[in-house]
Amino acid sequence: MASHSDTLVVFFGATAGANGGKLGSDEREIILLVWQIVDLHEKKVGKLQRRLVKPDSLELTDQSKEETGLSVEELYKAEPLDKVLQQFQQSVSAELKALGRSSYTLCVDGPLIIRQALHPEASKKNLVLPECFYSFVDVRKEFHKCCPNAGQVQDLTLHSMLELFESLADHKFSCFEAVKYKLESGACSKTEPVDSETVIRARGLPWQSSDQDISRFFKGLNIAKGGVALCLNAQGRRNGEALVRFINQEHRDLALERHKHHMGSRYIEVYKATGEEFLKIAGGTSNEVAQFLSKENQVIIRMRGLPFTASPQDVLTFLGADSPVTDASDGLLFVKYPDGRPTGDAFVLFSCEEYALNALKKHKQILGKRYIELFRSTAAEVQQVLNRYMSTPLISTLPSSSMVPMPVLATPPYLATGSTRDCVRLRGLPYTAAIEDILEFMGEHTIDIKPHGVHMVLNQQGRPSGDAFIQMRSADRAFMVAQKCHKKMMKDRYVEVFQCSTEEMSFVLMGGTLNRSGLSPPPCKLPYSMRPNAVQDVWHLPENTKIGKFDTGAPCSSQMKAGSH
Repeated sequence: MASHSDTLVVFFGATAGANGGKLGSDEREIILLVWQIVDLHEKKVGKLQRRLVKPDSLELTDQSKEETGLSVEELYKAEPLDKVLQQFQQSVSAELKALGRSSYTLCVDGPLIIRQALHPEASKKNLVLPECFYSFVDVRKEFHKCCPNAGQVQDLTLHSMLELFESLADHKFSCFEAVKYKLESGACSKTEPVDSETVIRARGLPWQSSDQDISRFFKGLNIAKGGVALCLNAQGRRNGEALVRFINQEHRDLALERHKHHMGSRYIEVYKATGEEFLKIAGGTSNEVAQFLSKENQVIIRMRGLPFTASPQDVLTFLGADSPVTDASDGLLFVKYPDGRPTGDAFVLFSCEEYALNALKKHKQILGKRYIELFRSTAAEVQQVLNRYMSTPLISTLPSSSMVPMPVLATPPYLATGSTRDCVRLRGLPYTAAIEDILEFMGEHTIDIKPHGVHMVLNQQGRPSGDAFIQMRSADRAFMVAQKCHKKMMKDRYVEVFQCSTEEMSFVLMGGTLNRSGLSPPPCKLPYSMRPNAVQDVWHLPENTKIGKFDTGAPCSSQMKAGSH
């Protein structure tokens, strides 16, 4: 019986678009597969096998027509990719049997047909590729290693390289390349060196994308362990970007060729990024997080909107027997503020995909009086969320005056400033008004409120000031609310509603004044100091309430004290 390296299956392919050095870069489908068996031991070659592949889209570029000599009419009569791959397996198995061999080495003239064409297309079409396509030899790399003084590899033909291999009867192939079957999860330390030539930034991702979705988008390329870091916005939600770290520069460069390839109906932009950017998002220093993420091959789910009194047992009971958590309560990580108060977020480990899917079915089910959101997560997101909460002061302070040593509350950590007028200010609220009163006052417009977007303003005594700010999903929505709700009645008072920007909102919360005449800066000296305990519970979120179909169970509001205004 011949050894593994004695029998080669040389494999080629072409697409309906770019070929050669750009094969796969334009997302066009495979239209031609060619293979041939080479017996190095007997110095024989088998019959050249050529199969046309029918693409879903029967369109050929002029370049493809010229290079392949194929027409749309010919492809219309061909078999689809899955059928041709079956024919490949049957043909190779039959020839191997005739030669008395049981194994072979798959060889290609460059990795593009495997990494940039076959694997991505099979992933999109949900095809299971034969195992042979997960390990292969790039003949040019092998030749360069075997014969470094044989001249420029790019100037040699595949035929001439194979002829040389035939003359080396005892040659054993060593440059085997692998395609990873699945993404490996893992934690990343801030002290870990990350080569900037291995990192990309993907932009335009659907908000619900998981690390597995990103791995499928880059199928055929090997992502480093724990190498997908989903980026979060100021509210702690995914912003449609991710940083991805590959095993080497070659795979990073191939990833850049997928710029504007599609994930579903959306095209994804792919740009170079740096190791520093990756570590900023994915790196962590917490021992608690490192211990939580130390368990291998776990599926991570993020829970959001938990009651602040929720215990580990409450969460385990909520998830139920059909989605057991790895190591019970040790598989839970509650996210907390620096002072130890819960944020309403937690991460959960599951040992397999089945348990995780069962848990995701409980998305928006009720725990206590709150509906709970569940999402797929990643090790990098765990690090990022913990870094965000643990590194940001609970209450920002300005340098205090030597005469009046008093903290001044600034904009909360999750408020981004900006000049876009996507907020509204409510003025003249009844002092007894609660969150549910504001939501009822907003009526049909509540659906356009951003998550965490209702902010009650308290005075320095911690009592309602009669003002509130609401962040809307767009400036147009804010304008509509200001038009429809201005001077509408709440209880026995009419409420004024003005459109404003996040910057103006933050300004007022720092003690400035916002009125129709514009902004007045905050006073340099505040008239009196707050009591030492007046800053407690500033970020406390009210227990969830329901108005009609609107549920404030997930953290969606905050109460803030502002300076004199």
